[in-house]
Amino acid sequence: MNDNKELEKTLWATADKMRSNMDAAEYKHIVLGLIFLKYISDAFNDLHKQLAEGKGEFEGANPEDSDEYLANNIFFVPEKARWKYLQDRAKQPEIGKLVDDAMDAIEKINSSLKGVLPKIYADPELNKQRLGELIDLIGTIGFKQDGHKAKDLLGRVYEYFLGQFADAEGKKGGQFYTPESIVKLLVAMLEPYNGRVYDGACGSGGMFVQSEKFVEEHQGNIKDLSIYGQESNPTTLRLAKMNLAIRGIDAKIELGDTFLNDKHKDLKADYILANPPFNVSDWSGEQLRDDVRWKYGVPPTGNANYAWLQHFTHKLSPNGTAGIVLANGSMNTNAGNEGEIRKNMIEAGLIDCMVSLPAQLFFNTTIPACLWFLARNKANGKFRNRSNEILFIDARQLGTMINRKNKEFTEDDIKLITNTYHEWRNKNGKYEDVAGFCKVATIEEVKNNNWVLMPGRYVGNEEEVEDLIPFAEKMQALTEKLTRQFTQGSELEETIRENLKSVGYEF
Repeated sequence: MNDNKELEKTLWATADKMRSNMDAAEYKHIVLGLIFLKYISDAFNDLHKQLAEGKGEFEGANPEDSDEYLANNIFFVPEKARWKYLQDRAKQPEIGKLVDDAMDAIEKINSSLKGVLPKIYADPELNKQRLGELIDLIGTIGFKQDGHKAKDLLGRVYEYFLGQFADAEGKKGGQFYTPESIVKLLVAMLEPYNGRVYDGACGSGGMFVQSEKFVEEHQGNIKDLSIYGQESNPTTLRLAKMNLAIRGIDAKIELGDTFLNDKHKDLKADYILANPPFNVSDWSGEQLRDDVRWKYGVPPTGNANYAWLQHFTHKLSPNGTAGIVLANGSMNTNAGNEGEIRKNMIEAGLIDCMVSLPAQLFFNTTIPACLWFLARNKANGKFRNRSNEILFIDARQLGTMINRKNKEFTEDDIKLITNTYHEWRNKNGKYEDVAGFCKVATIEEVKNNNWVLMPGRYVGNEEEVEDLIPFAEKMQALTEKLTRQFTQGSELEETIRENLKSVGYEF
């Protein structure tokens, strides 16, 4: 495994060196498109070889018959789109056009990829020598491995590169990527073995990839999961479709604004895993004042956090559970009806567990975040009846720095948080409160704490409760910190606005 990690790092360093002056946001489509092309070409070659040998179930098969590939859930790759054909011509000046033609040919013969693959390689601005070098580099991935191992490695490299591009893009990168350790934690908490999985802000599909890995690691069958997603950014949607195709995951992912045009209107999901954008002010809330989803109160037009919470609640099946990443301010805000909505959701018994996260887990924001775990029916018999309880976990002291900017949860951190939740939730669990880390509170206790859901208020780390600090003092400290951190006016202004929203201030 460490060898693979080193390989991923080396590949990234080499690929990144080749991007020259190109912006990471553009470059990612060039690189990820090529990795995808290499992946489907390898998968095709693997089956092509077996068909050509014609042994056993493949006796008498035609290796150039596209239906043979379709039957085995493999994309058919026309001859001039195969990796060897392109790599043999990587040094030719027309290589860009050859790659675009290859992408076109693959889309024409595989309808599920229509409109998904990037066709940007013939762009005159793209350095064709660098493109040839990149093709040679990607050609080395999985070169010495056969079949499944080579494909699995390409899948991991695709995922790793997604994370690295998110880091390189900074704030914008968070729009398509949730750090892997947070996704792993959400999946481990909810344990999606079978049923319908939904993410209404699915980015590049990381929640679905981890759900599939979870099922495989626990000897389940991936066919027991049905996957539904929605993404408003067409470019990000293409990344997701490639990411899932590499994994062989069959998902119904639609393009569109989840609030204005819910493409899965009648869906009731057994599991929801989501990291919607934090504190969005322009979510078209003024057009949705009478929406059926606002069962617990109409969310303010200036902040989408409680619109997301209620959208996901509305989407839960009668026994469904959800894990949602939100800004910390969502746990104690009283701005624009949010306090009332939170109170109503708590009284309805929807809140199962709250986890406060350490800072620096995300590439795209300095705002502290938390996890909301919702359960539609806490007395459904599958687990212990927890109707009058909420579990609070303060995980702010966990996590390990992976570079000078970012932290991630280790496997032990994920295990600690997950085991705490499961021991509390499961029948015959051996849960115990741990001062400073976890505490079970009754609904009455939460009511006595003004319906605030910050774990620090309950487990004994009181300093987490932001509203105890005078607003002027908080703003002065925040402004000084941000001024030190950022030098460019526009980035400073945007970050200040985000942080203001996180403490309940509306524009």
